[in-house]
Amino acid sequence: MYKFLLSLVCVASLNAQMVAGVAVVVKDQAITMLDIKKEMHDSKIDMKKATDKLIREKLESAEIKERKISVASTEVYEDIKDTAKRNNMSVNDLYEAALNTNGMSSSQMKDKIKQKLLSQKLYSAIAYSQVSEPTDSELEDYYNTHKEDYEHPAAFKVVIYQAKNETPLKEKIQNPMFHSPEVNANEQVLPYDRISPELARLLASTPLNTFTAIIPDGKGGHMSFYMKEIEDAAQVGFEQMKHQISNTIRQEKREQVLSDYFARLRHNADIQFIRMPE
Repeated sequence: MYKFLLSLVCVASLNAQMVAGVAVVVKDQAITMLDIKKEMHDSKIDMKKATDKLIREKLESAEIKERKISVASTEVYEDIKDTAKRNNMSVNDLYEAALNTNGMSSSQMKDKIKQKLLSQKLYSAIAYSQVSEPTDSELEDYYNTHKEDYEHPAAFKVVIYQAKNETPLKEKIQNPMFHSPEVNANEQVLPYDRISPELARLLASTPLNTFTAIIPDGKGGHMSFYMKEIEDAAQVGFEQMKHQISNTIRQEKREQVLSDYFARLRHNADIQFIRMPE
């Protein structure tokens, strides 16, 4: 009777695993087929890259736990406040923007930022002593090799549409001929160097004669930018970019150190491949 019951337990456990669709187990942490397919869809990458990315995340999670790295809720909130400040928003506006653009709730946003901060602390612990400051020669060589990376539009000619209520603004974007007294229009030329980096990235990625996504205007309302014209690119000189180039080189060195570290960790880790998605 005992053997019969034990067999039932084993069968039930196996069935539960099959239903869960476990594809890979990394240090006793499961990666399901659903996880892999979702990563493929979200990151627009193939199955191997998605699987490798998720394995790396599990290795990082295990390493964070083993090193007893933690992040306080105050650190998360400070990061949120800093992000809101850089974008000339209140914290509530930032939460609303995350919900409208990415469908991310405030709690999901906090979880994501906490994970980001945990990873940053882990990376610093691994790479801090192994990344040296680049020399002046390295900085100049990098700048001369990547000059095109330091070109950006000189300015953006836009029409800024603002409304307290998001509904008429959406209607305006969907139908440019739509007119409503609730929607205010203001044509401006925005110099690249005088706007926030986040807004510069948003405008630089917006094709001509199209609208940006709707974002909070920092005053309790909403806004969207219609791209009319992009002024010719301007190149930033070496001295102006020296600090940024130094950060870029350090980041590349750091990424190499981390890549080597996690490659060794993966080689030695207990990783079981059970089955892969079709």
